[in-house]
Amino acid sequence: MESINLPALSLLKNFNEVGITDVSRVGGKNASLGEMIQHLAPKGIKIPEGFVITACAFWEFIDANNLREKLVAILSQLNRNDFSNLRETGSQARDLLLNAKIPDDLKESIKDEYENLCRHTVKNISVAVRSSATAEDLPTASFAGQHNSYLNISGIENLLIAVQQCFASLFNDRAIKYREDKGFDHMAIALSVGVQRMVRSDLACAGVAFTNEPESGFQNLILITGSWGLGENVVQGAVNPDEFYVFKPSLKNNFYPIIQKKLGSKSNTMIYSDEKSSTESFIMNIDTPDEKKQRWILNDAEVKQIADWCLLIEEHYGQVMDIEWAKDGITNELFVLQARPETIHTGKQNVFKEYSLKEKGKKIVEGAGIGSRITSGVARILLSPTESDKLQPGDILVTTITNPDWDPIMKKASAIVTDKGGRTSHAAIVARELGAVAVVGSMDGTKKIKDGEIITVSTIGGKDGIVYEGKLKWEEQTVDISNIKLPETQVMMILGDPEKAFHLSFYPNNGIGLMRLEFIINSTIQIHPMALVKFNSLKDENAKRKIEELTHHFPDKEKYFIDNLAQAVATIAAAFYPKDVIVRMSDFKTNEYANLIGGNEFEPHEENPMLGFRGASRYYSDYYREGFRLECEAMKKVRNEMGLTNVKLMIPFCRTVEEGKKVIAQMEQFGLKRRENGLEIYVMAEIPSNVICADEFAKIFDGFSIGSNDLTQLTLGIDRDSALVSNLFDEKNEAPKTMIAMMINRAKNAKSKIGLCGQAPSDFPEFAQFLVEHGIDSISFNPDALIKGIENIHKAEKKIKQHHITGFQYQ
Repeated sequence: MESINLPALSLLKNFNEVGITDVSRVGGKNASLGEMIQHLAPKGIKIPEGFVITACAFWEFIDANNLREKLVAILSQLNRNDFSNLRETGSQARDLLLNAKIPDDLKESIKDEYENLCRHTVKNISVAVRSSATAEDLPTASFAGQHNSYLNISGIENLLIAVQQCFASLFNDRAIKYREDKGFDHMAIALSVGVQRMVRSDLACAGVAFTNEPESGFQNLILITGSWGLGENVVQGAVNPDEFYVFKPSLKNNFYPIIQKKLGSKSNTMIYSDEKSSTESFIMNIDTPDEKKQRWILNDAEVKQIADWCLLIEEHYGQVMDIEWAKDGITNELFVLQARPETIHTGKQNVFKEYSLKEKGKKIVEGAGIGSRITSGVARILLSPTESDKLQPGDILVTTITNPDWDPIMKKASAIVTDKGGRTSHAAIVARELGAVAVVGSMDGTKKIKDGEIITVSTIGGKDGIVYEGKLKWEEQTVDISNIKLPETQVMMILGDPEKAFHLSFYPNNGIGLMRLEFIINSTIQIHPMALVKFNSLKDENAKRKIEELTHHFPDKEKYFIDNLAQAVATIAAAFYPKDVIVRMSDFKTNEYANLIGGNEFEPHEENPMLGFRGASRYYSDYYREGFRLECEAMKKVRNEMGLTNVKLMIPFCRTVEEGKKVIAQMEQFGLKRRENGLEIYVMAEIPSNVICADEFAKIFDGFSIGSNDLTQLTLGIDRDSALVSNLFDEKNEAPKTMIAMMINRAKNAKSKIGLCGQAPSDFPEFAQFLVEHGIDSISFNPDALIKGIENIHKAEKKIKQHHITGFQYQ
């Protein structure tokens, strides 16, 4: 066949000859690879070698076969109202390209470059053949997944077939629809092809990394996800992958940077098929062996290596990046396969919508939540994009997994529920782009949700997404923080759930004034710490069996407690770094501890647990000392190994100064020495003795936090849990207010920090004014009361300035 005889150099380029300024010639994907090979490979990032078939070569292919006018004619027939003939239009356009012939000079150029690549390795080397559109991976639009790629291609004839199929994929149905939606001219975009040495991740693992936390846009984090085999399973959402959260400041400062690890089920492994009759049959999915499902795909050193590369890539491009990585199972080397700009979070959020469920519902399924919203609608179970006519606007799409073929359909859905997938899956990424709610990785949503039933989808529980039966009632509230200024009095938050930390970090705040460990121990760990310490001598066989199930990844049972607690605390500390995060050591009462797995063997029965064996008295006692050691080990890991020294510790329910001294000594024995490595230890002021002896407590602790609930009940002699007298509980009563004023005054005189944790300052403006008048340093609020609390403090400070109020002193 005749060709236009353009210079070979304009048809093909080596990756090290192109860079980010060459998007119009080689597409975004190839330009980015060339950029990294030129500028980042010298810094140690491994990127597979290869060459690029340019946009110029694509146009030579089109023009040598006289396809331009024919393509314009076909695309002009597209029904742009309802796209009812999209499938037919796409098929006709692709057939044109697939039935055309590659010009001889282009064939020869490809053959020469392929043979040159083989000379560096072995004959008929396996390569990956990837599409790269010339408008691809721009900051304003991501064409990721719209066009085809082919893996494990060997031999020149197979390579030429794959190249032509890449060319034809420019007119995939999904790609046509995407360009229509984005306003791109179809004939102004070319298809470049990248040919790279194949990384044998089928024998190891692969995945995706984001240089931010993709749900909230929190930018001090790197999220690495992956699964066994080829990375396509992770990209498509066909598996629930392993997840690794890496904190950038710890990484940069050579501390242990992995603040959270989540083991995925990794049910399938994508490998190369022995069948090679066509490029479509080169890969297949097999069941992952049970032993591998229970193993992490990467060790800590490998996670750190990928994270280091992510940092370099982000710094080079100067923006948040979405990166594909792979591990070669033959050489055990890690590689970066591509990097593109992350297009969802372009700036700091100022307006949030807060949702709250107003009634309880029956849970159907749960998975990873995307979107932090609530919606309701009719469930439509679709197992293929060809069933798109069943989905009406506003329906909830329920399916197994999604890929780019689903994109036009997903736009109609008010929510998306998938059986498979993780936070970096196709369904999750598209849901974020669309601003939709999604629950991915529900495991069996398509089986448990009934087609046509009304369901409610909630993703407000941090990273958890839940699907409920029926239409539940909920409230929506718009929170605009763009004009909120923090008052002079420090405003801190009360937070126990790490899953909400990154989202809440964007709210105006001065840090975390109270992080309770009880929520984490109850929900994540679930096991009594002493049952882990004395696991081998446990008498309760049922408890022993449950503990074995929960801790099967941990031969050392104590490490299960330490690692899980450390990760939860580190997540919150990282989210608010470098602001203070004050962690209160565990304050379960005996009846609450007894409810933990294995707890009955270690907890006495008490008639009044509220006033019994709780707080500081446990920490140095023979009954719990070893359990407290595990808490201290976790805090040591967070502060000393992870470098999160913004974590301060607080002791609850410390009855006497002597008891305080015992706890401080016990902590030092367990490796947490006050003021070493900047460690500050605070004490709760929640017992009248704390107020009366504040001067002495101030000598052994670095600060106080008034626990207004306990202080009020112990001042008034009320059990706030008693239905008979709880109506008498009132923080605004003169007696507890007097105790609070005394506590603030004495702490100030002792030059100790003093704060308060409670609801009253947000509920009652006069209570906020009372605290501000007395010069309190900080007030901590639950997140839902934060904005109202800030408003009340501002009013109080303004009123004080206007009236020149100096306060009054209690002695």
